[in-house]
Amino acid sequence: MKEIALHDRPREKLERLGPSALGDNELLALVLGSGSRGRDVLDLANVLLDECGGLHGLTRAAAADLRRVPGVGGARAAQVLAAVELGRRTLMRTHAERPRLNTPRQLASYLLPQHGSRPVEQFGIVLLDTKHRLLQVKLVSTGSLDSTVAHPREVFREAIAARAAAIVLFHNHPSGDPRPSADDVALTVRLAEAGAVVGIDVLDHLILADQRYYSFTEAGQLPQGDG
Repeated sequence: MKEIALHDRPREKLERLGPSALGDNELLALVLGSGSRGRDVLDLANVLLDECGGLHGLTRAAAADLRRVPGVGGARAAQVLAAVELGRRTLMRTHAERPRLNTPRQLASYLLPQHGSRPVEQFGIVLLDTKHRLLQVKLVSTGSLDSTVAHPREVFREAIAARAAAIVLFHNHPSGDPRPSADDVALTVRLAEAGAVVGIDVLDHLILADQRYYSFTEAGQLPQGDG
């Protein structure tokens, strides 16, 4: 970065103007720390952003994706992923009291910052008490979603252990399209029926994709128990 004026280098620019004055490539350059052979750190940051499809694509990248860029090894990939995860966690709201999550929109707002842009599919449950206040969020499986990895036994074991009165199912679609597949629909039916048997209400199944979501309840697709 010798050709860049001292006051325009990312670190000096941040000190003078604050982090909001830096471009995406400049912020990423600070995370990377240094360039690689024949490429300064800003060039490396630009290439990495191009390969990932911009800053938004970076939030969905895995370590293997980052390491495909020449000059980005395991250590630098870990630095980038750690920075992305820190940013993701700052979007998660904190509450002095447990939040009440009564609507699909409230649930989506709570879940999307942490789970909406994951590069691999994850299936989890939101555990709620009788007033639909949050008890905890549990990931049940990671990988392709099917009836084996999201078995009712595993789902309701967690719910029973937490003394939950109700649960909300959720998983993400790394493709960015939140519309349910036939397998998603079949799994929702299976788990809703199992919930009716054990006496734990399945209130919804949310499919998360970046900043969008699909709610089985909003779509009128959630099977209703016999009461």
